[in-house]
Amino acid sequence: MKIDHIAIWVNDLEGMRRFYTRFFNMECGAKYENTRRGFSSYFLSYPEGARIEIMHQNNVHENTLPKGMSNGIAHLAISVGSVDKVDDLTEVLRREGFVIQGEPRLTGDGYYESIILDPEGNYIEITE
Repeated sequence: MKIDHIAIWVNDLEGMRRFYTRFFNMECGAKYENTRRGFSSYFLSYPEGARIEIMHQNNVHENTLPKGMSNGIAHLAISVGSVDKVDDLTEVLRREGFVIQGEPRLTGDGYYESIILDPEGNYIEITE
C-alpha cells in the first residue's frame, strides 16, 4: 500500500496552483471541472509520484480555527534536497512577502527545516 495523494480545499484554485508550481517545482495536470457541483481541481505532482490535489467547490467554507493548530492535517512537508536549498527558498519566499512561521533551524528530531504559510495559511515545512 501507499498514499496516493492528499487533497486540500482552497479558495483561490489558480493562485494556489501558481504558488506550488512556481516555488516547489510541482507539475500540474489538467484542470477537472464539474459545473453541476461547482467543483474544480488540479493534481500537482512530482515525477517520484507524490501528489497533492487542490480543490475548490462553491459551497465549501473556511474553517474558523487556526490552520495547523486544530485537529486534521497540521502541515505539509516538502523536501528540497539540502540545508542550503532550505535557506535559499525560505529567503525567496520572504522577499515575495510570504509569512515565515518558523525560521530555518535544526529540530530536536534531526530535521533541518523552515515553516512558511502558503497563500491560504496552510503550514508548509521546507525540509532538507
